[in-house]
Amino acid sequence: MSTILIVDDEPSARETLTAMLDGQGYKLELAASGPEAIEIARTTHLDLVLLDVMMPVMDGFDVCRRLRSTPKLAELPILILTALDNHASLITGIESGADDFLTKPIDRQELLARVRTITRLNRYRTIMEQRESLREMAERVIIAQEEERKRISRELHDDVGQTLTTHLLGLRKLQEELSSPGEVLFKLLQTFYDQTNDIYATIHQLAQDMRPPALDALGLKLAMQTYCMEFTRRTHLPITFEAEGKLSGLPDLYNITLYRTLQEALTNVAKHAESTQAWVEISPEEDFITLTVQDDGIGFVYEKDLSKGIGLIGLRERLTLAGGNLKITSNPDKGTILTAQLPLPKDDTT
Repeated sequence: MSTILIVDDEPSARETLTAMLDGQGYKLELAASGPEAIEIARTTHLDLVLLDVMMPVMDGFDVCRRLRSTPKLAELPILILTALDNHASLITGIESGADDFLTKPIDRQELLARVRTITRLNRYRTIMEQRESLREMAERVIIAQEEERKRISRELHDDVGQTLTTHLLGLRKLQEELSSPGEVLFKLLQTFYDQTNDIYATIHQLAQDMRPPALDALGLKLAMQTYCMEFTRRTHLPITFEAEGKLSGLPDLYNITLYRTLQEALTNVAKHAESTQAWVEISPEEDFITLTVQDDGIGFVYEKDLSKGIGLIGLRERLTLAGGNLKITSNPDKGTILTAQLPLPKDDTT
């Protein structure tokens, strides 16, 4: 059964549309205002919205724009009902994202024909089901990858790392037992010790990069802050980190995706931006959690340089698989702003 949302501030108009659709096999939801309609659309699986234009507080065009700006509702069919029949109003409706129009007073047969066509195609429900299926599959893949990263990280740290530690202690003990006539041998052992220590540091860094312990032990905020501090230490690039609002309680998929996005973004800055400063900010904003990474470097032409292997394609794909989106703003000599957004879970109480 298809579910249709009727949005009109006039009770008589809602009653008229309800009567027209009564007995046609549709489940009807009613909203008396734009904000109420948006809330119902977010919490109810709809197949079509019948949307009046002339409403107080928020008119139908604004409602349409808000629905289109919400990723999970971007493909929801919207049929605008309006007494405005001028060309400018029709253009405004198209620009706001409406799929079709009906001019008031509404002809019942025309309304039923339009509604049947839209609900019979059922394209929105199909798209949403496919998208949800892909999202769930992608989430399983990403989580499986991270579990494998955890396993390898533990093995590198616990097995190989401990073996090398024992090896280092043995070399140091051997050095201490050598007498001064063995100065040449001592220097050789020192070189061996230094090389082994470098190997240990490399393995330790690899384990950290594969699955940072701070992400599990400290949470997303402190893990990202720690990474920025460590990145500054290694690259000498000053980074200002700011985190606002509640970041705890996010799904592990979100934590992983945001952390990996930060890693990739800062790596790109260090490799390509030639910047003297970077800024990182993460915070919940309305229905999204937003991560912004900005630098004051040389910038680039996004469309032209996208395919030059700087990781942005993979970054966009990672965010898309997690249900989010990526925006890049950059111009030569004016720096770059990378913005990653993920929709907040419904039960999030930021």
